[in-house]
Amino acid sequence: MRHAQARLAHATTVRLLRPRRSPARKTSQLTTVTAPELFVRAATFADADAIHALIDDHMAEGHLLPRTIEEIASHAPRFLVAVQGGRIVACADLASLSRRVAEVRSLVVASESRSCGLGRRLVDELARRASAAGFETLCAFTHAPRYFVQMGFSIVPHVWLPEKIEADCRSCAQFRTCGQYAVMLPLVGGRSSCVPLTALHG
Repeated sequence: MRHAQARLAHATTVRLLRPRRSPARKTSQLTTVTAPELFVRAATFADADAIHALIDDHMAEGHLLPRTIEEIASHAPRFLVAVQGGRIVACADLASLSRRVAEVRSLVVASESRSCGLGRRLVDELARRASAAGFETLCAFTHAPRYFVQMGFSIVPHVWLPEKIEADCRSCAQFRTCGQYAVMLPLVGGRSSCVPLTALHG
């Protein structure tokens, strides 16, 4: 009887096991990389070389007209540039075609800085400056009209912008064959609310 009770007691004994502790996990230190600040400012004469290089680097895409360093330097105050990490990554020129019409020229965004709204930011600022300078219309001639239509521009016949035809198109080797679309944006305010900017009308 005693042996039977001993075996029964042994069979029903519950062995308590301490829960195993999971090995401590090493917390990885994640390093947050902050991109250099990007800001837009008016260009200066000292930016001419960098602007020319940016335009020249993207000529192969087939959407730009060549600009000389001398031309860029002489019109430097008309340009806006976007600067990041001390480097110019985008530019755009606001050219006067008449007292009424201004044109967006040489809109370029470096390949690695695209798809973040930088081109729109430049065009919006050019439109603001053009309106403040007294222009009634902002136009562009482009191979990518959809891009401008998304910013409120309308595709129009070239003849609606005779200022552009007389100023540039007739003397261009690609006149009537360039394949560019004319796009136009009416500006809010216009002459009634501004002081003309000599740098833009000159």
